[in-house]
Amino acid sequence: MRLLVLGGTMFVGREVVNQALRRGWSVTTFNRGRSGEDLAGVEAVRGDRSVDADVNGLAGRGPWDAVVDTSAYIPRNTLDVARRLEPTASRYALISTVSVYAGWPVEPLSEDSPMLGAPPDAGPDFGEDTEDGPTQYGYQKAGTEAAVREVFGSDRTTVLRPGVVLGPGEYIGRLPWWLRRAAAGGRVIAPSPQERSIQPVDVRDLAAFVLTCVESGECGPFNVTAPMGRETFGGLLAACAQVTGGAPQYVWLPEETLLQAGVRQWSELPLWRTFEGVWRVDSSRALRAGLDCRPLTETVRDTWQWLVETGAEQVHERAVELGLSPERERELLAMVGGSS
Repeated sequence: MRLLVLGGTMFVGREVVNQALRRGWSVTTFNRGRSGEDLAGVEAVRGDRSVDADVNGLAGRGPWDAVVDTSAYIPRNTLDVARRLEPTASRYALISTVSVYAGWPVEPLSEDSPMLGAPPDAGPDFGEDTEDGPTQYGYQKAGTEAAVREVFGSDRTTVLRPGVVLGPGEYIGRLPWWLRRAAAGGRVIAPSPQERSIQPVDVRDLAAFVLTCVESGECGPFNVTAPMGRETFGGLLAACAQVTGGAPQYVWLPEETLLQAGVRQWSELPLWRTFEGVWRVDSSRALRAGLDCRPLTETVRDTWQWLVETGAEQVHERAVELGLSPERERELLAMVGGSS
């Protein structure tokens, strides 16, 4: 297989490249070279996907059996890129998101759920953020899906819609924050109920499924999450305690208490959100097509090992916004009669 990866140096894209190389595939990457180092064994092409000359030059290096696009964010640009690559690529696999659904994060979702409306030639300002509802990011990603389908057609397009992606290399920092907090020990604020179901997918399982789809010719949209009901928030935090050895004492507070105290969902307590639809994403279609999700305990263990071995710091702009500050946590503990 000859594979072109748009991106390929960070998290999802890097893991796609890594696994493709392990399968013995020929891999070309296309990126600006600013976000990470190229893996040994790839044909690394430097360029900007928003520059016509760069994309035209890339197209001349084909043909490829498939394109895996991990860096599509603006519909109009995705449309231009797809048009230039279509003559030289057999298939197009796009990494999208569950945020393209109109009901996200409030309603349970399947691939048949209504999507946000966005034209394939929408510019970067299309869409808007609404409180507890659709986001401009979701509108934009919906437009990128429309762009690829317009050029490659439904029978040559695969769309992967992951929910939360965790694992080694995670730069956003949701799981790394919980791991570091567990390692620090002491009394730790946690959102009850412990049995809350969660569905994060490991980056390695997402990458493997992308390549499975490319190889088998699977087309259409796929939600990519862990199975509903298998993993819990309590299990996640127990695993964080076990792998770090930090002996945290979790203080499980009712979500009503956290909301009344003004704790910000998804940011001050990463991965915590009260809406029913957040962790009720039906991924049965992907599971039938070959998605294999490892236990969350393995994701936690391997992410901690990556953090320890690399000394990875929170350098991404989104990472610095995550987690309760020590001062904020002390306030909450004092409110419920505890101390750090």
